[in-house]
Amino acid sequence: MTNLRPDLAIIADNVRAGSRILDIGCGDGALMAALRDQKGVDARGLEIESANVSAAVARGLAVVQGDADSDLADYPDGGFDYAILSQTLQTTRRPDIVMDHLLRIGRQAFVSFPNFAQWKIRFAHMFGGRMPVTKQLPDRWYDTPNIHHVTIRDFKSFVAERGLVIRGEWYLAGEKARGAGLANLLAEHAVFLLERG
Repeated sequence: MTNLRPDLAIIADNVRAGSRILDIGCGDGALMAALRDQKGVDARGLEIESANVSAAVARGLAVVQGDADSDLADYPDGGFDYAILSQTLQTTRRPDIVMDHLLRIGRQAFVSFPNFAQWKIRFAHMFGGRMPVTKQLPDRWYDTPNIHHVTIRDFKSFVAERGLVIRGEWYLAGEKARGAGLANLLAEHAVFLLERG
């Protein structure tokens, strides 16, 4: 789908038409609007920032203000075909609990996140001795919303420990897709489609 951030485009391309989705941390609702308009998806959203909630509602979307760390417990088991958490996992206080809720609420879950093991980040640490500020991670260490620095290997290990099944995995370097080989070193972002085993 056009005009979406690359990780959101991957998610949109892989959501079945006519599905029910819950987009957690939906931002201004760009993904939800695209899925509604192009795939007839019944989309609901949860967003912490009031300005983003207003923007999404102005698009005619069903979005409520809420926090993934505290408000997911209120959603029913299996209420959605997909629960989507894009570029939000690393900002939650308890990503383990949030992940449990994702796969309780949705039959499948899409999760995307920045890969903190990517070579540019390693390079910045090794040679600059500082936390990097890049296009993909534009905030400084003291004003970043990222509180958990997850890598692709960390995430895959987490998924295996919980007995979850990876149904799809995609990697991005900038805005371009890249293969799984050396993804932990070369990919800036990862997208996973998961379900319970």
